[in-house]
Amino acid sequence: MPEDARGRLTTDPFDHRVTKDGRVLVSRGGRVVVTVAGPAADRLVAAIDAAEDDTAVQHLLARATGNYRRGNERR
Repeated sequence: MPEDARGRLTTDPFDHRVTKDGRVLVSRGGRVVVTVAGPAADRLVAAIDAAEDDTAVQHLLARATGNYRRGNERR
């Protein structure tokens, strides 16, 4: 699992909530930043349930937001 070089996932972590209809609401700082629905939500919930620790969950939620690789595309 890639590291969080700036430590942002520990100082300002993501939070998630699964709704009754299966959507996953990913929030940060009290604001919903993305809503994942359909098969992608099912895969995300399964991955979160199988995650080893909170760091792995934070990386999964960061990837779900779509801004995971900003700044390090050249590596």
